[in-house]
Amino acid sequence: MSRALDAAAPGAGHEGSGPAPTGRADPLDLRLVPPALAAWGTAALTLDAPAAWTAGTVLGCLLGGVLLLSVRRPSRAGRTGLTGRSGRSGRSRRPGRPGRPGQSWLPGQSGRTGRAGTAGWVWGRFRWARATVAAVLLCAAAAAVSAGLHGADVRRGPVPELARRFATVTAEVEVSGDPWLSGPRVSGDHMAPTAVLARAEVLSVEVAGGRRTRIRTPVLLIVDADVPAPEGSAGRSRGPGPPAGAERHRPGGRAAWLGLLPSTRLRVGGRLAPALTGGDRTAAVLRVRGRPVPRIVAGPSGPQRLAGRLRAGLREATEDLPGDARALLPGLVVGDTSRITPELDHAFDETDLAHLLAVSGSNLTVLLALLIGPPGLAQRAERRGLAPRLGLSLRVTALLAGALTLGFVIVCRPDPSVLRAAACGAVALLALATGRRRSLIPALATAVLLLVLYDPWLARSYGFLLSVLATGALLVLAPGWSEALRRRRVPPRLAEALAAAAAAQAVCAPVVAVLSARVSLVAVPCNLLAELAVAPATVLGFAALVTAPLLMPVANALAWCASWPAGWIAGVARAGAALPGAGVDWPGSWPGALALAAVTVAVVSLGRRLLRHPVWCGLLGILLVLVVTRPAPLTRVITGWPPPGWRFVMCDVGQGDATVLAAGEGTGVVVDAGPDPALVDDCLRRLGITRVPLVILTHFHADHVAGLPGVLRGRSVAAIQTTGLAEPADQARFVRKEAAERHIPVVTAVAGEERGVGPLTWRVLWPPPQGARVPSGSRTPASVSGPALRPEGPNDASVTLLVRTGGLRLLLLGDLEPPAQQALLRS
Repeated sequence: MSRALDAAAPGAGHEGSGPAPTGRADPLDLRLVPPALAAWGTAALTLDAPAAWTAGTVLGCLLGGVLLLSVRRPSRAGRTGLTGRSGRSGRSRRPGRPGRPGQSWLPGQSGRTGRAGTAGWVWGRFRWARATVAAVLLCAAAAAVSAGLHGADVRRGPVPELARRFATVTAEVEVSGDPWLSGPRVSGDHMAPTAVLARAEVLSVEVAGGRRTRIRTPVLLIVDADVPAPEGSAGRSRGPGPPAGAERHRPGGRAAWLGLLPSTRLRVGGRLAPALTGGDRTAAVLRVRGRPVPRIVAGPSGPQRLAGRLRAGLREATEDLPGDARALLPGLVVGDTSRITPELDHAFDETDLAHLLAVSGSNLTVLLALLIGPPGLAQRAERRGLAPRLGLSLRVTALLAGALTLGFVIVCRPDPSVLRAAACGAVALLALATGRRRSLIPALATAVLLLVLYDPWLARSYGFLLSVLATGALLVLAPGWSEALRRRRVPPRLAEALAAAAAAQAVCAPVVAVLSARVSLVAVPCNLLAELAVAPATVLGFAALVTAPLLMPVANALAWCASWPAGWIAGVARAGAALPGAGVDWPGSWPGALALAAVTVAVVSLGRRLLRHPVWCGLLGILLVLVVTRPAPLTRVITGWPPPGWRFVMCDVGQGDATVLAAGEGTGVVVDAGPDPALVDDCLRRLGITRVPLVILTHFHADHVAGLPGVLRGRSVAAIQTTGLAEPADQARFVRKEAAERHIPVVTAVAGEERGVGPLTWRVLWPPPQGARVPSGSRTPASVSGPALRPEGPNDASVTLLVRTGGLRLLLLGDLEPPAQQALLRS
């Protein structure tokens, strides 16, 4: 297609015939961009469109493309408007000088003018436009065919209809991706139980009547905690061990499900339900049941076993590393995020570093750059990298790079996201190998076109969109911005890194705003700081991955070396996310994305002019620092919040409670944490709280304790005080685990104790010690006479406080129920 467009382009025959003019960059070759965009948009629209509409689109595009390609160039006589006879003797008139009747000439001939020249120029332009439009229509037709077939695969067969009837079935399924745990979610006052999720394809389904149908339909498996391990999981069907998410305290069944490798076939019973969201590649949800007991029919394929062994070796090599490095390194190397905690994941989201936790083309680019050396030198005698040091020729180097890419795809699993990363990494490899900017946009457009035709569901993937936008920004915007910075005496390496980070952020920010309803103000500096450690962490991590199956002590040493740059990246994410003004809220919609794009264009245009005025640049830099750090005195002057002399604040956390009691400048006692870490963290940031002498958790319901990581995030916490009734047990374990990870002591509240911090004092009124008796007329906290206290549930065991601060008296009851309140009054 590119050659056809080359031939159709006006003046294409002269391209590259001479040296490029000095001082001018080659123009961007955008001829393949319209066909790629047409295929992308058509695939996104036709995946779930009716078959008749898709067929009409295909026929219309094919007909239009064929008609455009069949248009022939007019004859010379038709172009000049002459008959070819002189009108005197019937002989052909000889071509004369310009302006004479009967003149005929070709476009581009010097010294000749007239209608024929205009017609030739117009025909050349039309020929180029005709080829471009024909390519757009034909690519759209191909995308419609591919998307229609893929969409029909999801909708065909009995599974969608059975899901609409919530039928109970017995099915044979093939796991198509790594299982993962559902995220924590508060439902009412309890934490919703986590389940194992896995994408799979139903190969056959058998309903209650015994009729069995062979199909191939994608579904989402949901495996609850009480489902036993599939029979045979201890044998050849399992990988080398469960992922790091399946830790020691989890039931054996859940660990076995998490350890399943892709391509494993199982026979399970369960209940079908409609897909949770429409418009994706999942036809239904299959909730697996414990009866009949799940059974493994066939083990994983050889490549998947090899990939599982390598990934398990990396997890073993990183087992004894510090917390953040232990969690982050497998994610940086192979996209294994099973150890990433919600708190660390939130920090990466807040700083727009989440792309480091997914399999990215940058992983492959780092390895290939190590092999072939710096940009533009791969085809020269002075090329660098490992390949020339090993004496490898260019051809052998290319084969080795291809083998490395193939190994990357196998280890990171050949699913669409990895293929997309490999394609984008190949484009970056082309940039490193040739140093040519002109050929990179066609390469990216070709990669997009082929990937969309291979897997049309990528057309609706935000990850795919962000990858393409980031790669395009690095190819189109970053070189010019880098050159502009170098002209202003910025060091070359810093200019390249700053231009790359700024270009990617400017282009991707509108899409990120749609996903998170937030714009990060620290993304560029955080990406710059993290980029310093990405390459060493990736290279050392891959070295540990390859070495682990052979020499585990060496792999442990390499992983320990990689833990330093990995820990640096995690530290950058945590520090950036802890800043009060790390991000600003933004409308999470496509109109909001368009508005952000307009603001970005305006800021970039203004920035180009401001670069000529260093004083203004410095003032704006100081203003940005103030906006991000938000010093409490300045924030109070501008916003009026928090009000001077404030004593207590009830944070807006939705269901549940979170109260902050002022205990000095930047200091506050927190009573309960609400259900969402982000909400309570934002409340404390706005109050300027950096030191918490005590966190009091009145009881262990999730809507009071699930937000605890938000309180602990980036703050000095001296102690955590709780009630004596450790119910619900899972939330009590959660609190102790969070405290133990940060070495924070956990103490139990005792009725009658009094404490104070600065101007704040309080007394614990409830609950009395377990087994104490509450008299009807006594005013002491507990007595040996009267009925024994038996809390009906966690609410009745809520820590109750009488607080005195600044002349105010506050009674904080937690969720104390009326009977317990009556007992408290009698005591």
